[in-house]
Amino acid sequence: MTLEQTQAPDFTLENTGGGETTLSETLDSGPTVLLVNRGHWCSFCAEQLQTFSEVSYDLWFNDGIDVVPVVTDPMDEVTEMRDRFDLDIQLLADPDGTVAEQYSGTEETSHGLTGVAATYVVDEDGTVRYEQVADHPADRTYGNWVRYFIRNDYEDPFEG
Repeated sequence: MTLEQTQAPDFTLENTGGGETTLSETLDSGPTVLLVNRGHWCSFCAEQLQTFSEVSYDLWFNDGIDVVPVVTDPMDEVTEMRDRFDLDIQLLADPDGTVAEQYSGTEETSHGLTGVAATYVVDEDGTVRYEQVADHPADRTYGNWVRYFIRNDYEDPFEG
């Protein structure tokens, strides 16, 4: 099942900044990039998050775009991940996988319950304009591509 061209499920999760993030509130200032990550231990997740950390200020300052990474781990492990990789974005803890399940799904792994890695671009009206669910843990969409996708009116910047 795809979420593309449907209304994104709303949610509120605790973030590593000490507050809560609600998807619908992030849409007040513009589109939101939602990343579902497997866990604090995932090197592919860390690599993807670093690419979004690099472009997050540009996206926010120039386009009003929030980057919202959801990690299926308890807050202490999610905070440790943010600090270990020196990320300039706040991460959201989804320890029971409730939000991940609404988007890309969850799976049991040797690390316990994890989200299926995915990237979503949600426009300011709450419509999912892009969805990429990983077929393999290393299969990711990176920050710079998403920046060009949004600035190209939600069209693949490399097609044509």
